[in-house]
This record gives sequence, C-alpha cells and structure tokens, in this order.
Amino acid sequence: MTDSHGFAPQGTTGLPLYCVERTGFDAWRQLQVSELGSWVDAHAFTAVSGSVLLLPGNGGIAGAVLGIGDPLDPFSYAHAPFALPPGDWALATELDEGALNALHLGWGLGAYKFTRYKVPLRAPARLVAGSIDAETLEVMAACTRVRDLVNTPAEDMGPDQLEQACCELAEAHGARIEVVSGEDLLGQNYPAIYAVGRASHRAPRLITVHWGDADAPKLTLVGKGVCFDTGGLDIKAADGMRNMKKDMGGAAHAIALAGLVMARKLPVRLTLLVAAVENAIGPMSYRPGDVVNTRLGVSVEIDNTDAEGRVVLCDALARGAEDKPALLVDFATLTGAARIALGPDLPALYSNDESVAADWLEASGEQRDPVWRMPLWRPYLRYLVSNVADIANGGPSRMAGSITAALYLERFVPTTQPWAHLDVYSWNDTDRPGKPAGGEAQGLRAAWAMLKQRFA
Repeated sequence: MTDSHGFAPQGTTGLPLYCVERTGFDAWRQLQVSELGSWVDAHAFTAVSGSVLLLPGNGGIAGAVLGIGDPLDPFSYAHAPFALPPGDWALATELDEGALNALHLGWGLGAYKFTRYKVPLRAPARLVAGSIDAETLEVMAACTRVRDLVNTPAEDMGPDQLEQACCELAEAHGARIEVVSGEDLLGQNYPAIYAVGRASHRAPRLITVHWGDADAPKLTLVGKGVCFDTGGLDIKAADGMRNMKKDMGGAAHAIALAGLVMARKLPVRLTLLVAAVENAIGPMSYRPGDVVNTRLGVSVEIDNTDAEGRVVLCDALARGAEDKPALLVDFATLTGAARIALGPDLPALYSNDESVAADWLEASGEQRDPVWRMPLWRPYLRYLVSNVADIANGGPSRMAGSITAALYLERFVPTTQPWAHLDVYSWNDTDRPGKPAGGEAQGLRAAWAMLKQRFA
C-alpha cells in the first residue's frame, strides 16, 4: 500500500545534496566558487527551513542545497523527496549520527504516498543513504503502518481486517493472538464493546496479542478500533462523518507501537488489546438513555451514542488492568474537544503517574514528536453524573470535553495502576511537506523512546 521508493541502492551515484541550516548559511556561502555564489545570491536563497535551491552545471543540474531547520527534527528534511526533481541524491554535508538518523527518517516519511487505490503522479527523489540504522527503519515502518491503516477506507478496514493486521503482526514476531467476537463478548464479560458494535453486520471483537518472556515487566497497550463511526443514533452530520474511517487511529498507533516493541525485542511481557467495532445504525443500535453494563461492573448511562470510543475502551482498559502491568497505555481518537483545545498537531496526554508523564514529555522533546499534557481535573467528574447509573458517558455541558473523556476512562483504571492516555487526531487535514493529507502517526516516536527509557 505504501510507495517506499525513497532510497537508492547502495553504490548508486547521486548528485550532491548540501543540508544547510540558516545559521550556518553564510559560512557555507563563503566556501563556494564565485560563479556558484552569484547563482545563490541571484535567487536570494538563505537556506530557510523548507527551502531548496538547484545548482547549475554544464550538463544541467549539478546539485542542490536543502534549507533545514532543527537538524534533529526528521521533518526538517521531509520536504526534499518531492521538492527535488526525481533522481538520485547523495549527501554532501557531514552530519552527526543523530542528524543522519533524522535525515533518513524524514526522507522516508517525506517520500510516503498511499498507493493502494491511486498511482502517484511522480516518484520521489531518492537518497543514496548507504547503511540506514535498523531502529530508524523500524520506526519509519511503524509510522507508515499507522498511515496505511488509517488511510484505508472502512470498507477494506473493518473489524475483520483490523484483526487480520494483528494476526500478521503476531505471526511475524512469534506472538500469540486471541479474539473474542460477536455474542461471545457477552459470555466472556465484555458487554460494553458488544453494545457499541452490535448494530453492525461486522461483528465487534476484542483482539489480544501476547508476546515476551513471562517473567519480564508487563506492558499493556490498548487501542480504540472504531473502524467507522456514524455517531450511532446520535448521528453525525455529513461533515463530521466524512473522515470517520480514521476513528480506528488509536488502534493503528497501538498496533504499530506493539510492532516496534517486538521488532526491537524490548524486554517486556507485552499485551496488545484492540477493541474493534463499527458504530453503525440499525435495529440493534444502542440508544441514548440506555444503561450499559461493563466488565468492571460499573453501569454506564448512554448520554450520547457518538461518545462510543470511551465505552468500548472501558472494557479493554479493565481487562488490561487485570494483569497489573508495570504500565498501561491507551491510544484513541477520542474527542473533537482535544482538537479544539490543541489543534490537529498536538495529541493530548493524560496520566495518573507523574513519572510516566514526565518521561513521555521528555521523550517528546528529544524526538521532536510533540505531545501536550492535559490535567485529570477530577472536579469535572460532575459533568458525568448520572441519576440512573454509576456514571454517564457524557452530559449536557460542552465544557472540558477532552478532560471529561479522560476522567471517564480513569474510572476504569485502578488508582494504583500507572496509566497514560493519548487523545490523538491521527490525521493531517491538508498536504504539508512530509505530512501528506490523511492518516498520521502522532506521539508514536515519543512513546517508543519513553518505553525504551523505562524498560530497556
């Protein structure tokens, strides 16, 4: 599904490519021969981040200068594959290891095109990269896995296909997979997952992948896998429903991160839990005002059927907490309120553990993969009070929507259980260099760095 032709084979000869920061441009300019310097001056080129200048030669193009910003930010380089003409390019600037890894990752992400249904108009420029760090390649694969899963329309990425993606991942890494689907969810005490997904012709399910040594520290990853969200009987307007194939973006992140954990052989006992459903409309739809039971025994009044993600997650989180892992992490495209508060590029991070939050934020800065911590402001639980059940999945107020959603999830996590929740958009609304419109991995690289720091 992915066009990965961003790198040329080893031994390929490429045109020279100079990666120059704005602050180092004057020094680079002074080293150039007068004719080339005049060419640069004529174009008023100053190596601002995201810029490219082609250099002339007797045979046409003799090379190029790439203006970069932060040399450790992969997206400083991600404009290159489509800003440069197609062909092979060889780095002519000395970069340290961190910057070189960032270049490779940014080039790979910048060369990405989702090609399952449409042939790209042009190929990306290729980088003569030589030997690429193995971890960089695996992080790149994880990011593109998220993009591919989210970009695939719901017709081809329903609960069955999400299960298949988990099966392929488990088979690749020698993991064990279990699936509970349809009415078996009731028999095995996952009533909330069943309630949300029962209206669809595609059976709801809980997918579980187990990997790692039994005596290793336990790590549990949970993903919201709502493969399409109509809103249920509280149906979304057309604009709100248009991109709801991305509502399984949390599951895509959890699957991709689990793949990284296994590929890099992080010394943990991993459990991946994906609650895969379609929030459809039909005679079996759950209704506003219904009271739904949950695995934990907490009753939930359904204020709004469009707040379904938290309903399926509460069963998955309760199951994940039963193993008492050293860390429980969930990913979910949970609220529009998080986007109103932070915009599309900043996932909202919640945690009941200060060290987990601090580690994730530190990794976010180091990896140039932003997340923003939000408060679990427990007085806002008043917005989830129900007169007929233990808790409601929403309420009449539009205040603090992302916070109240996180508080709802926290209700299903033991107070002693270290837990973090990432409310992630998983999407680029518009085309930007290295960030094509469509599915996007957000906070994933930071999450991986955080897990390495805690468990490696």
